[in-house]
Amino acid sequence: MPSEMYSPAHPGLVLRDYLGNHNITHVAKHIGVSRVTLSKILNCRTGITADMSLRLSAALGTNPSFWLDIQSNYDMWQARSRKRPRIRPLKIAA
Repeated sequence: MPSEMYSPAHPGLVLRDYLGNHNITHVAKHIGVSRVTLSKILNCRTGITADMSLRLSAALGTNPSFWLDIQSNYDMWQARSRKRPRIRPLKIAA
């Protein structure tokens, strides 16, 4: 399994690029979430959920999996960067 040599962008940073100069309060109202919720994503304090990916894709004309893939790549990189105990494979009887 090849390891990635870079830290993938948090989906909030990608979303920030998509939104450009749009007013955050207006966008939040448009997609039916609070300004705080959208702000937490844009400031990389929380991730994008399946529900949020559906809302964003409807508003921005993207595929919902686009947002979930970015989130998944970010989460996986973060998890691989943390120290974990060594875990041996389970022996399962056939």
